[in-house]
Order: sequence, then structure tokens, then C-alpha cells
Amino acid sequence: MAHHKSAKKRIRSNEKKRVENRYYAKTMRNALRDFRALEDKAAATERLPKMLSIIDKLAKRSVIHKNKASNLKSKLMRKVNAM
Repeated sequence: MAHHKSAKKRIRSNEKKRVENRYYAKTMRNALRDFRALEDKAAATERLPKMLSIIDKLAKRSVIHKNKASNLKSKLMRKVNAM
């Protein structure tokens, strides 16, 4: 158990950040699932910039690793181009 005031505050803030990060990561995974289910090239092309923006924001906040973000974006681009 933490005894210092700053350590107690760090525990509280870490828990809050963990919950927020889980929420944003799960939201991104759900958006990815919906995007991958698209069959229409026009709809996919229209939604692609929004998906890339979501991924970039999470990488910038260190919710996901920058290389993972790069890999996800690459796969999405390939999917849209292959339609």
C-alpha cells in the first residue's frame, strides 16, 4: 500500500488513464471491425480518412504503439485499393 501522498495520487491517476485508454482502444477496434465489414468501395473510400484519423490520434496519445498504427493503416489502405 502506498504511504506517500504523491504515490496515492499516482495510483488514482493511473487507474483513470487506464480506463480511458481501454475505452478508446475498444472504440477503435469496433470501428475497425465495422470498416472491415464494408463491401462497397465508395463507402470504404469515404470512411477511410476518419479511420486513419482515429488510429493516428491513438498512436499520438500512446494508447497504441506507432508501429501498430502504421500496420493498421497500411492494411486498411490495401483493403480499399483491392476492392
